[in-house]
Order: sequence, then C-alpha cells, then structure tokens
Amino acid sequence: MKALLLYPCFPQTFWSYDRFMEMANLKASIPPLGIITVAALLPEEWEIRFYDRNVSPETDADWDWCDLVILSAMLAQKADFHHLIQKAVQEGKKVAVGGPYPTSVPQDAIASGAHYLILDEGEITVPMFLETIEQESHSKDASPSPRVFRASEKPDVTLSPMPRFDLLKMDEYLMMAIQFSRGCPFNCEFCDIITLYGRKPRTKNPDQALAELQTLYDLSWRGSVFIVDDNFIGNQRNVKRFLRELIPWMRSHNYPFTFLTEASVNLAEDAEMLDLMTQAGFYGVFLGIETPDQDSLEVTHKYQNTRHSLTEACNTITKAGLLIYAGFIIGFDGERDGAGDRIQAFVEETSIPQPMLGVLQALPNTALWTRLDQEQRLFQTSHGALEVGDQNTLMNFTPTRPLGDIAKEYLTALWTMYEPTNYLKRCFQHCLEITPNPRLQQTMHFPPGKGLRLMSQLLWLQGIRRPGIRMQFWRQLWVILTQKPQFLNVYLGLCATGEHFLEYRAIARERISQQLGYDPLSSDAIASEPSSLVHV
Repeated sequence: MKALLLYPCFPQTFWSYDRFMEMANLKASIPPLGIITVAALLPEEWEIRFYDRNVSPETDADWDWCDLVILSAMLAQKADFHHLIQKAVQEGKKVAVGGPYPTSVPQDAIASGAHYLILDEGEITVPMFLETIEQESHSKDASPSPRVFRASEKPDVTLSPMPRFDLLKMDEYLMMAIQFSRGCPFNCEFCDIITLYGRKPRTKNPDQALAELQTLYDLSWRGSVFIVDDNFIGNQRNVKRFLRELIPWMRSHNYPFTFLTEASVNLAEDAEMLDLMTQAGFYGVFLGIETPDQDSLEVTHKYQNTRHSLTEACNTITKAGLLIYAGFIIGFDGERDGAGDRIQAFVEETSIPQPMLGVLQALPNTALWTRLDQEQRLFQTSHGALEVGDQNTLMNFTPTRPLGDIAKEYLTALWTMYEPTNYLKRCFQHCLEITPNPRLQQTMHFPPGKGLRLMSQLLWLQGIRRPGIRMQFWRQLWVILTQKPQFLNVYLGLCATGEHFLEYRAIARERISQQLGYDPLSSDAIASEPSSLVHV
C-alpha cells in the first residue's frame, strides 16, 4: 500500500505566528504529533510519504503515486481539510481521516466524501481500519458507504508507539513536540478535551517519554520542546515520577532542550511540582485563566480557578521561574458588562505578555453544547450542522447580553493589549519578574542561523524603523542585557512575535466587522499606527 499522509494548512490564527515565522525563516511552530504517531501504527511494509502542508505542499507526482490518502485535522484546519478530501475523491483515491475535528463532527467528513473515518484515539481505531483494508484487498466488493471506526474505551498510552520524528523537516519548525499524558480531571463546561480524551488522565511511562526525547536528541534537535498535554499536571503523581527521571537525563545530556507545556492554574498550589519543572528545564507554561470574573468561572464550572486569587497564582508561578502564557474568553452566560476591561486590567496587573483572548464558542458534544442545545440557543447551518468558528468568530449561540457589546469589548481589549508600547512593556516587566533558573544559560533556543536572521530584522523594525517604540525597545533591551541576560532569547522572541500580533489584531477587527456588518471600533479614539505593519 502506498499511503500519502497530509496535514492540512492552518489559516492565520493567534498561534500561527505568521509574521514571526517569516522573520525567522521558519514555516510552523510545532509539528503534527498525531499524524506522525499514526504513521508509526501503519504496517512496516507500507510505503509512506508525509507532508505537513504548513511546511511544504505535496506534488502532483505524490497524488499519482499513492493508493490511499490519510488526513488528520483540528477544527481550525477545516477549509483545507475538506479541500483535500474532495481532491482525493476527484483523483479516484481512497481517503481516510482522523483527528479531533472529524472525531467531534464526523458528519462533515462524510459529507465531503471521506471513505474511512478513523475516529477517537488511533491506538485502538487504526488497527480496526487496517483489518478492514486487508479484508477489502481480498474482496472486489468494497462497501460503498463510509466505514466509521470508533473506540468504546480509552487506550493505554504506555502502548503508544514512538512517533515517526524522522519524517519531519525539523529545521522548518520553531519547536519539537512530545506528549506525556491525555485527558484532564476537571469538568469545564466549554472544553472538549474531556469529551475527546476523558477525565482520567492517562500517562506514558517515564522511560517511554525519555526514549522520545532521546530520539529527538539523536536526530540532532537542540532547542525547545512543547509537551502538548492539555493539562500536564492532570496526574500529578505520574508527572512527578517523570520529572524526577527527566532531571538527571537533562543534566547528563548538558540541557539540550527547554520545555513549554499547558497546565491548570492549581499548579501554583504545588511548590514541589514547580521546583521539579524548573529543575527539568521548563521555561514557560500556558494557563487557562479564562476570566477574572468569579461568577463566570462558576457558571462554566471552572472551579479550580476560584479557590485562590488568580493574580497571586500567576505571581507564584512567575516567581518559581516560569514564563506565563494564558488564555481568556469573553461571552460567558450571565457575564456582566465590562468583562473586556476586567481582562485588560488583570493582564496589566500580571504583565502576561501574550494573552490569547477569544470569543466563546460552543464546541460539539461539550457540556456547554448540550445545555445550549436543550435551551434551543445554538445556531445551525441550513444543513443542520453546528456552526463553529475560531477566536475571531462571534458566538455560535444566542448570548445573554447584546452581541454588539461583546464584540466591541473583545476588539477593544485585543486592540489595546497589543498596542506596541503596551505589549513591549508587558514583555519587559514579565521577564524582570521571573526568577532565573541557574541551571539554564538561556530560556529559549534558536538555531544560530535562524536566531541571527530574526534578531537582525527585529533590531531594524523595532530598534530603528518604528519611532513610536524605538527608544522603549533599546532602553528595555539594555536592562535585560545587564540584569537578566539569561532571558535575552525569550525577551527577543516575545518582541518578535509582537510583529505577528500587530497584524493579527487588524485581522480580528476585519473578521468581526464583517460578521457584524459594521466596525465596533469605528467611533473609538484608537490610533491607526500606520508604521505598525511595516514589512522588511
């Protein structure tokens, strides 16, 4: 069997870092861990070609060569995902799909013409698919209907194979990625992680995770590694076991990697966990803060964020030595006016450099989706499918306060937080507040060629070309160099990603305005900053 594995393109999103990638001569932030794990589950005798279309497209010759096309996609990749299914059908190729998007909304993939839906987690459903493929190869009467493979249980991830890291063009990525656990113990109403992966976090063995890191090391990767767990500390006992073995491995390999991951805010309550993470080489963590409004947190069942002060939690994590990235949401039921202002105030107080602010969406099969469906508040297409968008899509349900107010607060907060002087100030303040890790010479690695290119363009853009922030940029850079030199790389990286957010906020404004039919900010006194979008 000749299988063409494709990972669809992402549109411009908060996390796509488009302008930053262009400046650094990179193509994507992290590799698609799911589909290269699927590649490891395929028979050894199969011929495989893999393309991450965010890095490089496949060719017409690849389409002519293959017997089967395999796709994996998240919801944000919806447009290219459907394009590839339809192309495969037109080319007369069988197409198999999997990943979070088709698992949540299988009817979409069926409507586009997918022949095989390999849903849920591949450790269980890929073997089911392979058995069917084998049976069909001995029969001339393949089923004309789509074949759907689902799992009735969650797999033991200690049996998950080593991902095919060898298929990646590593020098095109900002980071590499591994996974240690799946699932989350919490029950946030809007979150689809517990729907996809369950509330009992399942972890790999420490030896298994270290073997993956050793493979990356042997493939000559030196740099940052994103541990893609949706809640790294969901199973605290097993995570600590892993960290205690990771620390001596990192020491013996002369700290070749630095780590970034996602965790719940209760990380601040576990001093031992924080200490182990920083000893192991973690430099940052993404927190789902969502909102500083306690009543909204209770409405959405995010009770773990209500036990202690969120500001104090952020300060604790920062002082332990971790850079904070954070997610915020506007549009919760019962939300009071001024939610956007309160998010801005919280971000200002904690100096979180890159707050990801999005409009609430009801994702398929979540508790929020079920409740709103029962209340008949969901918006649906003419075909009955649930409309789901990205961070810049207005809610797909009837909110409890005027939609125009929510849209205006969202855009005002986004526009203000990513105003260049505000953004650079937060990057600077946050780096000053983080306690240095004496074990790490720097908190983020860039390959020498990429780093020099990025820095030269950054110095030109923010240090020379843009008068509105020029003096601020040089003044803050000097303080970092003299007081926190080990944070130089992460500080420059944050400054450079600011170029993406300057463009992103304008894209968000355009998209929201198109949906509303008017610009919510048109009457506000917001500077146009014509120099903010200068390209080299």
